[in-house]
Amino acid sequence: MHFAPLLLPLFVASGAAGLINEIVWFQLLALQIGGSSRAMAIVLATFMAGMGLGAWGGPRLVKRSVHPLLACGALELLMAAAGILVPAILAASGDGGGIIEAIRWAGCIALLLVPTLAMGAALPVTARILGPTRRASRWVALLYSANTFGGVVGCLLAGFHLLRLYDTATAAAVAAVLNLAAAAMAFLLAAGHPWFPKNLSEPATGKAWLPQSPLAGIDQGILVATFLSGATALAAEVIWTRLLTLLLGGTTYTFSLILACFLCGMGIGSALVGAVRFPQTWLAWCQAGLVPAIAWGAWSAAAGLPAWPVNPRLAATPWVQIEIDLVRCLVAVLPAAILWGASLPLAVAAVARSCGDISRAAGACLAANTAGAVVGSLAAALVLLPGVGSRSTQQLVLATAAVSAVMAAWQPRQRLLSAGLAGLAAVLLGCLLWPTVPPLSPALVGYGRLAALFGDEPAEFLTVREGTDSTLAVSRSPDGSLNYHNAGKVQASGQPQDMRLQRMLGHLATLVPITPRDVLVIGCGAGVTAGAVSVDEGVERETICEIEAEVPRTAGRFFGSINHGVIGNPKVTLRIDDARHFLRTTTATFDAITSDPFDPWVRGAATLYTKEFFTEARNHLRPGGVITIFVQLYEAGTPAVKSEIATFLEVFPDGLVFGNTNRGLGYDIVLLGSSAPLTIDLDRIDERLSAPQSRLLRESLADIGCDNAADLLSTFVATGTQLQAWLAGAEINRDSNLRLQYLAGLGINAYEQEAIYRDIHAAGSIPEGLFTGSQVRINRLRKLARRNRY
Repeated sequence: MHFAPLLLPLFVASGAAGLINEIVWFQLLALQIGGSSRAMAIVLATFMAGMGLGAWGGPRLVKRSVHPLLACGALELLMAAAGILVPAILAASGDGGGIIEAIRWAGCIALLLVPTLAMGAALPVTARILGPTRRASRWVALLYSANTFGGVVGCLLAGFHLLRLYDTATAAAVAAVLNLAAAAMAFLLAAGHPWFPKNLSEPATGKAWLPQSPLAGIDQGILVATFLSGATALAAEVIWTRLLTLLLGGTTYTFSLILACFLCGMGIGSALVGAVRFPQTWLAWCQAGLVPAIAWGAWSAAAGLPAWPVNPRLAATPWVQIEIDLVRCLVAVLPAAILWGASLPLAVAAVARSCGDISRAAGACLAANTAGAVVGSLAAALVLLPGVGSRSTQQLVLATAAVSAVMAAWQPRQRLLSAGLAGLAAVLLGCLLWPTVPPLSPALVGYGRLAALFGDEPAEFLTVREGTDSTLAVSRSPDGSLNYHNAGKVQASGQPQDMRLQRMLGHLATLVPITPRDVLVIGCGAGVTAGAVSVDEGVERETICEIEAEVPRTAGRFFGSINHGVIGNPKVTLRIDDARHFLRTTTATFDAITSDPFDPWVRGAATLYTKEFFTEARNHLRPGGVITIFVQLYEAGTPAVKSEIATFLEVFPDGLVFGNTNRGLGYDIVLLGSSAPLTIDLDRIDERLSAPQSRLLRESLADIGCDNAADLLSTFVATGTQLQAWLAGAEINRDSNLRLQYLAGLGINAYEQEAIYRDIHAAGSIPEGLFTGSQVRINRLRKLARRNRY
């Protein structure tokens, strides 16, 4: 096996390509089938199931007479082809919104299966060339480690460079080049190292290589332990990702850091595994060690790290803060990840001893581990987190690790004292550490990355809810106003500046069009915008599209006094769905659409600000219909704000900008667009407001200081045409690059709202003909607008 070290760069390249492809495919699939946790959990399960099936079936389907390195090279070529074809096929189906949903899902799953089968089969098939000796197990561990470290490289390369600066096509091309390089290395090594299957312990002819039972000669207790290890690893990753994204801010960079830290730990653990004499005993002790390691990770993510005196606003650059976040991620996840990484090659070594075939052993253990990962990720994401919460879920993960240690320690033939002690230690540690798993801190949910700064504020938390897609809370400030928290920050509140913005979104959407009979509200939040829509008597049907089911429940329970009881309104229909997915799959059209999604730095929110999404929304507008979009000027940075506005104006070139201030200073804006140039009639709007049936509408406007049309429309700041010079060079946010989430992720701690607002004001003015009506009303509008100007 003197050539075995030459396999290491092959598997590094393959691992890097695999992670780049995984990130690219997940991003594209989220656009096709929706970005909800349910959809992404199913996609992840499909991805891992494909790898597991490949690991299990590869050694059985590839004949032993085939050179393992030639087979490996062929698999790498298949992955390279898939890396190019899968994104192209997904992009080509972008306009297939009318395709039956089941067909769409089946197609996406089929697309993933072929390359993931190849990914899973690569290591077990290649392992044949390492021979049946104990040293072969050591090299399997090193190859697994190399592949995992390659995944770290691919994860960071995709998340911090390729997708930040380029797009999915470029990232996919880089992955294909890496797969081609791996294939070339495999073919070159095969040419220099002939394959003699007769040297192995099993015959190469006939069907003797295929046992009567797939589990013949394999210690099934080890496979159970390996299955449980995979389940705990992925379940913990799901939970800790949820908690750490609250703490660090749910940017795309944070997700990349967390995944990279998990993979780094697993790579370290696998590299540390040597040619041990009793691998099953070491496996038992690794699983026992996971009990305190999981307890440590749970405490760090929920209690320890949030108490660190870290103020993200003081970071000199975004990259300095990312480095601090990297350290915090490593502190939480590295101990457990190292043990999970060591467990798999130890299991392979133990199974290889019992079955005498390193290839079958690697395939069986990888298949069991990925099967457990599928179960663990699905159970944690879809059942346990929304069902019993993060604390109880982590306690179950801890207990499962103890059971895994007992299964690994069960050696009836050898009866080794050390293995038995490992099982006993795991049980005792589990009982001791079960109550140390901390409950979820309301301050962490409410203030996220700023929990250390605001965690001691005298706000009273009324509820904390963990849903399938997000964790949210409601608090009451000392002045009595309510706050709705999600994604680790206040998303809506009863404060004057927030109430004004939330109602502006709804009232502009229904008062500007002549007949606002059907309205779509994207994002429920506290329900204030939806409530503003509902009190307009011209609205006959209102659809609220919200991705997280807990949000409207919470809005109905706590915010009814400021959202006009919208959740129980009979003309309101709730749709729990990803907004993109909803628009792609509905034939309904609307007179108005209003959208207030998460902050653009939250991973996935940028999909609701792309040119393609705005085009989809425009296609669902009836003639004369309008769309209003919330754009925050704080915690985003100037490049991100310019990207949002410029992208909107690509689809709605005659768009308008309305401003909202906080204590007289720039705060956020509302973009208003229509498929045709707008003329806004003040007389018509005031006539509607004065109608007897519009009492609730008048009261809703009066609450934010607007008694008539002029008061509301005097918040006008600029037209899209007037902003073209200021927007020169702005990056357009597209489905293929999601540029906004990378720009906003770097601007999460930027507070440039005042400067941005001044620039927009300086470029804008009320153009002739935009507002019509009596001269008295127009003069009042202009006077109020001048008063609002800087």
